[in-house]
Amino acid sequence: VYRPWLGIFFMCVACAMFPVQNGVVKLLTGLYPFQEVVWARLATHLVLMCIVFLPRRGLALLRSRAPIQQVICSAGLLGATVFFFAAARSVGVTEAIAISFVSPLAVTFLAWPLLGERITFPRLASVVIGFAGVMIVIRPGSSVFQWASLLILVSAISYAVYQIVVRRVATVDSPATTAFYTALGCTLVTSFMVPFNWKTPDNWQDVALMISLGISGGFGHYCVARAFSYAPANLIAPLNYTQMIGSVIVGYLMFAEVPDAYVWLGTTLIVLAGLMVGWSGRKRI
Repeated sequence: VYRPWLGIFFMCVACAMFPVQNGVVKLLTGLYPFQEVVWARLATHLVLMCIVFLPRRGLALLRSRAPIQQVICSAGLLGATVFFFAAARSVGVTEAIAISFVSPLAVTFLAWPLLGERITFPRLASVVIGFAGVMIVIRPGSSVFQWASLLILVSAISYAVYQIVVRRVATVDSPATTAFYTALGCTLVTSFMVPFNWKTPDNWQDVALMISLGISGGFGHYCVARAFSYAPANLIAPLNYTQMIGSVIVGYLMFAEVPDAYVWLGTTLIVLAGLMVGWSGRKRI
């Protein structure tokens, strides 16, 4: 059903939630081991998957025709989550979002060797421009450079790998099966990490915040899926960049962060590169 305004609405809801979620991640990783926060996020997500899909699909939910690719999906999302959470405490909310915007550019570049999709000159130029924007944001070699910024970059690339493999798995497995196995694999791995990196929550408010990460993450991605079901990707995808507005607000209200001119310049280049990729895809279609 083509309902563009409904698609825009769902995408805007998701883009309003994600910066708040990132702010909560930064807050919690400043109080608890990031491994514990990652586990809480993923375990809650897994419980939600079971509640939503198991009653309707039963054991059919567990049937996969591409188990190895499902493992790779889990590894990609696990890497994206772990690296982001590990860096969140040290990187500003706005900077983290700006660097994570490189993910769609990484998809463009990695789809060439992994999927055999031909990369055109405009798309290659977009990747180069986006990478230049990231370098401006993180400024390696300067006094403001933080190694945690590179973890955010690795997180974005891991998420790009996840997206590419999900695209391949979608031809043989249902999205529900992929979502379940991804959450299951990530939760199992982080469950082995938690006993060695555990701090008992100081209060029930912190417990609620940890649980909220899984709920907001799951609901946010659901809104993204609904948005793309109502409107084409070239209309919806650019709305991702509205997260910058929420990130600036969250960073200022929660942590008194004010992005400098370099962050704005680098972000502008990254967003421009992303829009170039979207436009080239639209023309090809």
